[in-house]
This record gives sequence, structure tokens and C-alpha cells, in this order.
Amino acid sequence: GEAMKFTTVTVGGLETNCYILFEEDRGDAVVIDPGDDSAKILKALGKRTAAAVLLTHGHFDHTGALHAFAGTPIHIHHLDKVMLTDSHYSFGDMVLDKGKRPEATNFVKDGDILRVAGMEIQVLHTPGHTRGSVCYRVGGVLFTGDTLFPGDYGRTDLPGGSPEQMRASLRRLLTLHGLRFYPGHGPGSVIQ
Repeated sequence: GEAMKFTTVTVGGLETNCYILFEEDRGDAVVIDPGDDSAKILKALGKRTAAAVLLTHGHFDHTGALHAFAGTPIHIHHLDKVMLTDSHYSFGDMVLDKGKRPEATNFVKDGDILRVAGMEIQVLHTPGHTRGSVCYRVGGVLFTGDTLFPGDYGRTDLPGGSPEQMRASLRRLLTLHGLRFYPGHGPGSVIQ
């Protein structure tokens, strides 16, 4: 295929980054973290169809528009799957978002290579923010969810979070020198 391109759609009250990955010459795409504002995401997809939804983790602000992709394969790490069906674990409770999400259809694990929409997407299990947090790597680009931010990392104080696991995950990610990364909120950067 061609080189991967992506569009960033900022959605919801917490300004979650939803990423739409595609190759120019194809009619399909991959959606990472459809957090809210389904109409905005579908508009950004345009004529492309979503071949898969990839979730970096299960928190409510990364899954709020999943209902727009019922019938599309939805990928998450099994350790976060409970968050899609229980708003207590997704923290949707805290913002009165108790909406049940469509259930995941596919469970990813560390080292998986997903071949979808012409792309090869590598899965890195990076627990710390949640038990099932993952990053998705496509070539020289890494989508880090709420694990790694420019000069910062995701909070570890919520249930399922672990400072110890986060340290191990960050040690692993910080060896990927020169990789561009794009987090779940705010701007991207390069791993130094």
C-alpha cells in the first residue's frame, strides 16, 4: 500500500484525539479511539468505510462514539473489556455517562500485528494508565492513548492504574528513539 496518512478529530468535553488512519488509494480506514461526537468522526471519514476500530483503552472519553461503529470489528485488550459494559470501570459514572458501549469483537495482545485497510499495525501492551492500555504502531508513528504525552505520562491513580506498570511501559517506549507519537489528548511529539 501507500504510506499511511491520518486525520485527527478532537472530540468531547475532554478533547480526546480520535485518529482516522488510511491509505490514499483505498476506500477504507481504521478509527482509533472514537471518544464522542460520532457525527464529527463520520464526517471526517467521508466516503471511507471504517474497517476496524482500535481502542487504546476503555475509559469513557475514548469510547463514547462506539455506537456509530456497531457492526465494525472493535479491538481492545481483554483486560479493559469490562469498561465497555460497566460505566463504573470506564469512569463514565463520574460524568453521568452511563451509556453501554457495543462490546469488543476482537482482543489484542502485545506483539500482535493487525493487517487492516492495507496497513500493518503493531500492538504494544503498555499497562499503567489502565491494565489493558495499548499503543498502536504503524511504521514510524505510534498512537499512545493516555500512556505517553509530550513530556508527561498518563495518570496512574485511577482503579486499574499502576505506577510500577507505568514505569515499565515508559522505559520500553522511551527506547523507541525518533518515533513520532500521537497521544489521546493534546499535540504529538517525537520520542527523544
